[in-house]
Amino acid sequence: MGGFLEGYGAGEERRSKILWRIVLGALAVVILATGLYFVLRGHGHKKVVAAFLDSLRRQDFQGAYQMWGCSPAHPCRDYSFERFLEDWGPKSPRSNAAAVSLKQTKYCGHGLIAFLDDGKGEETLLWVESKDMTLGFAPWPVCNPMYKPVSQ
Repeated sequence: MGGFLEGYGAGEERRSKILWRIVLGALAVVILATGLYFVLRGHGHKKVVAAFLDSLRRQDFQGAYQMWGCSPAHPCRDYSFERFLEDWGPKSPRSNAAAVSLKQTKYCGHGLIAFLDDGKGEETLLWVESKDMTLGFAPWPVCNPMYKPVSQ
């Protein structure tokens, strides 16, 4: 026959175990979500760079130019299609698009810097703007904390 105080504190111990399981579960979810965020946050940007390189490989220069936010109907003020072809076309130093690869990326505030390797040891830095996923040349090799977007 059990004593009157034999089960004393059993409920408290069970509540404590449940609370610890909830806290550890929530912590695991936060750690997993944070890890996934840092792994996947540049995924869309990298897909834009891959699509750009694919367009160059197919020699779809108009399509590649449009990824810069430019088009034949609305060319970029400071980057005409002719200038784009000088940089990326068949007679450019980067004409062998099959050899160009994405070497690394650096996420920077509201965009991503993509380091392209041309296969000859030359590096080209592209900027992928997060807000509209347009491309451009990166003006710096690493994140510049002084950079403030220009209002358009």
